[in-house]
Amino acid sequence: MKKLHPPIKPYNEFYLKVSNLHTIFVEESCNQNGKPIIFLHGGPGGGIEPIYRQYFDPKKWRIIIFDQRGCGRSIPNAELKENTTWDLVNDIEVIRKYLK
Repeated sequence: MKKLHPPIKPYNEFYLKVSNLHTIFVEESCNQNGKPIIFLHGGPGGGIEPIYRQYFDPKKWRIIIFDQRGCGRSIPNAELKENTTWDLVNDIEVIRKYLK
């Protein structure tokens, strides 16, 4: 079994409006100049867990993790309207464009 990397704190946390109804919580951690990677948490009703950051080499990766619609610190919590797989795909694209 592969060992986890040491605990990592995010260097950037923010909210991003992705629809008239939904605002998602996003965080970045590790190497600001590293190769970007987006991690998707499980569900339903999941959210960001600090251990997720430890799965990746902090020297290599710029880790982007977000609370998906209706989950974790995203607003509104537990909302199922406008919360489909295609909405998730769109949210990833919004994050990608926002972070360049």
